[in-house]
Amino acid sequence: MGDVFANAMPVQGLIGGLMIGTASAIMLLGLGRIAGVSGLAARATGITVDGAPRPLAIAFVVGLPLGALLVALILGPVEARFEQGLAALVIGGLVVGFGTRLGSGCTSGHGVCGMSRLSARSLVATASFMVTGFATVAVMKALGLGL
Repeated sequence: MGDVFANAMPVQGLIGGLMIGTASAIMLLGLGRIAGVSGLAARATGITVDGAPRPLAIAFVVGLPLGALLVALILGPVEARFEQGLAALVIGGLVVGFGTRLGSGCTSGHGVCGMSRLSARSLVATASFMVTGFATVAVMKALGLGL
């Protein structure tokens, strides 16, 4: 079990979590909008007309990779490995996108913003995400496909 966490970065995770929480709080308290990435992406791309003003949604979505680029420029490149290959990454992204539309939000919208507002729908959605994730890891591990 110790090997699984050999590369864990708890301080960086804490800092990242604080930044996400702060950004979500600023958006909710300052603008009265939920910082759910799937909803903002749908609004930015014109998939939906509901939600935040489109310029705000576009700025938020464009700011995500720009923020990552800024961190990489300051701290150096981040190593990302997708051992299952590009096809699995694309299929996974499409399935997640479908699920966010089906579930009326993504993990950030439900898990960070919805749960902090004690939204019943978000509490159920987040529990579903977690249970499904645990089950998926268990199945993949049993099939020899995981860690």
